[in-house]
Amino acid sequence: MPGWLAASSFCVAAGIAQTAQPPVVAVRAARSPVIDGVIEEAEWAGAARLENFVQFQPQRGKPATQPTAAWFLYDDTHVYFAARAYDDRPITARLTQRDADTAQDDSFTVFLDTFHDRRTCYFFSTNPLGVQTDGRVQDNGRVYDITWDAAWQVAARRAPDGWTAEFAIPLRVVLFHRGAARTWGLNLARTRRSNLEVDLWGGPAESVWRVSQFGELRGLDLEGGGARPYEIIPYVLGRFQQGRNLRGDLGLDMRYTIRPESTVNLTVNPDFATIEADQEFVNLTRFEPQLAEKRPFFLESNDRFRQRIQTFYSRRIADVDVGGKLLSRQGPWDFTLLSARSPLAGSRRQSANYSVARVERQILKSSTLGMMAANRSAGGENRGAVSLDTTMFFTRTGGFTGQLIRSHGPYKNGRWAFFVRPAYDSSTGHFHFRYTHLGDRFGDNVNAVGFVRDDDHREMDSDIEKTLWFENGPVERVLFESKNNIYWSQRGVLRSYHNVETVKVDLRNRWSLEAEHRNDFKLFEKGFHNDQAEFQVGYNTREFQSWALGYESGRNFDSDLRALSAHFRRKFTRELAFEYQLSRVWLDPDPERQASLINVFRVRHNFTRDLFLRLFYQTSSVLDRKNLEAVFVWRYRPPFGSIQFAFQRGRAAFGQRSEQGNTFFLKVAHVF
Repeated sequence: MPGWLAASSFCVAAGIAQTAQPPVVAVRAARSPVIDGVIEEAEWAGAARLENFVQFQPQRGKPATQPTAAWFLYDDTHVYFAARAYDDRPITARLTQRDADTAQDDSFTVFLDTFHDRRTCYFFSTNPLGVQTDGRVQDNGRVYDITWDAAWQVAARRAPDGWTAEFAIPLRVVLFHRGAARTWGLNLARTRRSNLEVDLWGGPAESVWRVSQFGELRGLDLEGGGARPYEIIPYVLGRFQQGRNLRGDLGLDMRYTIRPESTVNLTVNPDFATIEADQEFVNLTRFEPQLAEKRPFFLESNDRFRQRIQTFYSRRIADVDVGGKLLSRQGPWDFTLLSARSPLAGSRRQSANYSVARVERQILKSSTLGMMAANRSAGGENRGAVSLDTTMFFTRTGGFTGQLIRSHGPYKNGRWAFFVRPAYDSSTGHFHFRYTHLGDRFGDNVNAVGFVRDDDHREMDSDIEKTLWFENGPVERVLFESKNNIYWSQRGVLRSYHNVETVKVDLRNRWSLEAEHRNDFKLFEKGFHNDQAEFQVGYNTREFQSWALGYESGRNFDSDLRALSAHFRRKFTRELAFEYQLSRVWLDPDPERQASLINVFRVRHNFTRDLFLRLFYQTSSVLDRKNLEAVFVWRYRPPFGSIQFAFQRGRAAFGQRSEQGNTFFLKVAHVF
């Protein structure tokens, strides 16, 4: 993920004001440029030129410290960009597989608001070694998603005075309105890791994600719709586990573009076997942990279903027999539908049908009003919820989000939930206050398909963040954060409060310091007062090649707590990278045997960006488990056409012991 994604993730409110850059007039290419990273004058002759980048950080609105120039062309099937990033300092880049974390790299990113709705866009990013990252932005930056993948080209090269990149983005991979003289929203971003700088073409802005503050690309004649309207990806998988018979699986993914504004996706028996296992961690709470989604079928639409109170949590669907998705844009309306059939969790014979539907309408330029329904149908019983939600922006820094939900299922009392959240966001600060109501049996209905950690709430929480930048002296950046939460039961009994205060300091010599204090109260069989303090020191954490050590102590549920953490990352060559994480927890007394030692190792060797070997190994003393996974991947038709060879041992669901022996997989996926 490019560095500006992490650095600005909390600055996502909208503004009404537009960029200071004049509109760009689209230029049709006489012939398609060769995408090789070399910006030939003849290939880009007459192209629209984009310059005068300004800083988003550290000094918002000031001219970029190093110049950047970009060019734009298009034809009936593609849009093309070229970028020349001048630099008089060493370039930071690491060769990785697609969509890997590039937060510690120099990078260049293209943002395309293809409907010019000032609230949604696609982004396409690369580093100086041509690594690809792509994704989508929703709700004017409130939601972003890097798991969306498309087939596009990029090439990059280092140069004596910086680096260059060329992009070719097929029109068929994005949704847009067909017609003549179309206008798209456009922005370009560049990161420089040497001084934590982020530059924007369409600036100054309150956030890198702020779609409403993008510039404009005018005069696009889009009477066609790109090339082929369909994409079919069948796969075959062979699996052999020691002591068991050889097994085979077949599956299919298909995408069909009805119109440039609408697509349908279908999957039959998708393969999740070679997805990396969930990383173990010590859960010191008494609530269910929320796990990240990693499966492609769900990842490519989860951004559209993301809500504060989650009425859809895709990890509830353990597996998929068959599933489908519809994504469509009709004027100011967005329509999204997902349906899947899966074996019911805990049952070998019974199946469940999961359905999620969302309709959203754009209002007040960059604001939205949405309605969503999520349901699990199993054994003649339906459980789920119907909700209304809104994301509204009033000024450059003032916004509001809210949600109203009614659950359905066997529990008739406490069905309702809602929250309201006014917020202030700027390029260096954030504040919000939120009030939430959750009925006393709300989670029992919703959690068949959603995720509610705890219900029976009348809750208030606030969050204050502030970033200070310093042009001179040993300190480069200071981040302050204060998170506060308290809730009562619906009958007025205090059930919890939680306060977290954090200070992080980045020094100019690349050292970083972080201190955090957590104080909370939890009411279960009695009231527990917990209090922990943590200190962390790191070096070069702005880049991949870094290390960090942390120590924590305090009280946790009537036990003395001590914890040690370590994170070490080393780039042995441009292609070979190693990562190690350690978590050691001591509890005294420890009646539930939660004290543990967890080790996680990752090794990645990229022969090219589409030919790589990935190793994952983790141990957990609590589970007495050792999990080893190795995956060798050749993407011969990136990103979907691939050959994979995998080995696994000791894999199991999160927090569970494993009986899996040596298991081998061979998977071939092709693109038609």
